[in-house]
Formats: sequence, C-alpha cells, structure tokens
Amino acid sequence: MANIPELIPARAGTAVELTAGQAVKVVNTHGTQVVDTWAFNADDLFEFMSMEHFRADHDRLMPAPGDDLQSNHRRALLVLEEDTSPGVHDTLYAACDTYRYERLGCTEYHDNCTDNLRHALAAIGLRTPEIPCPLNLFMVREVQADGTISCLPPVSRPGDHVVLRAAMDCIVVFSACPQDMVPTNGPDMTPVDAHYEII
Repeated sequence: MANIPELIPARAGTAVELTAGQAVKVVNTHGTQVVDTWAFNADDLFEFMSMEHFRADHDRLMPAPGDDLQSNHRRALLVLEEDTSPGVHDTLYAACDTYRYERLGCTEYHDNCTDNLRHALAAIGLRTPEIPCPLNLFMVREVQADGTISCLPPVSRPGDHVVLRAAMDCIVVFSACPQDMVPTNGPDMTPVDAHYEII
C-alpha cells in the first residue's frame, strides 16, 4: 500500500520525526516552491544540521546524491540519497524572518520561515535553542564572479523530489517559504504547497 503524501502548506511549516534509517521524500509539487529544511538530533536539539560544516567537509556549495549532511558536531544527520531535480539547492542564505521583510519594506507582519520553524517544533512540544541556517531545497542563489549573489527563480520542475535518509534519530522541519517580494518562489513570486512522504 502506497503512503499518502503529506502537505507542507504554502507559507507554513511542519515537523517530521524520523528514526535512523527512515527516509523522507520532499516533493516540489508545482516546481516553483522553495522548501527550507532543518534537521535536529532527536535527543539533543543543540545538535543540528549545519550548512557551514557541510561546505567545509565537502568543499562545495550544494549537496549531491550520496552526500551526508553534517551536524554542528560534524556527524551525519541526514544523507541526500536521491535528487530528481537539476540539483540546484542553496546552503548560503539564512531563513527569512521579520527583520528580512522589514528591510524589504514590509510595515506589517509577514509569514516567515524562522517563525514557521518555531511553530512546527512547538506543535510537537519542542523549542529550538537557535535558528540554524537551513538547507534551502530548490532555491537558486547564483554566486557571480565579482562575489555578488543573484536571486533567480527555481529551475526545478513539477514533481521533482529529493530523498533524505536519517543517519540518526532526528526531527526534520520543512517550511514552504513565504517569500513573495523577490523571485525565490518563481517569477510570479507566489508561494504554493509542497508535499512530503515518509518512505
């Protein structure tokens, strides 16, 4: 019997508990949605997936199938097992937050990935001690020769997915990024749903 995909609602987040050896398939349902992704050691939320440690260990900016995604203790939390997208993901950008939207000109509250992380963990009775930099699945940030970074729409296609396998018991949090002021989520700048499935 096939598993039923679970919703990552547009502009919102959700938390998933994985035991070591389980995997989660993250689907870019419409092809244009960035999914901010965090992982925490289920027994110690002070240990979390670290993009800084990933880049230092693998000497590249984007994970590829077979790469382990290390924690701030330099241990594998997740392994990127499969990627049907063009393989473009971001490890540089911090999660959007209220301060980011204020700098973009918002004068009222704007949904954001930082709060989505907090809310998703609170829904299962947990609280993160800090906000790590996420793995921004399907996000395109292009580093130029002069060192500047360009924000471009996703190059993923509807139905593209990644499979992340847990190397230890962990909590994984996904946020369907609410960014609607720059083309992070496509040229029409409209956040939409994504899906996940435990496999």
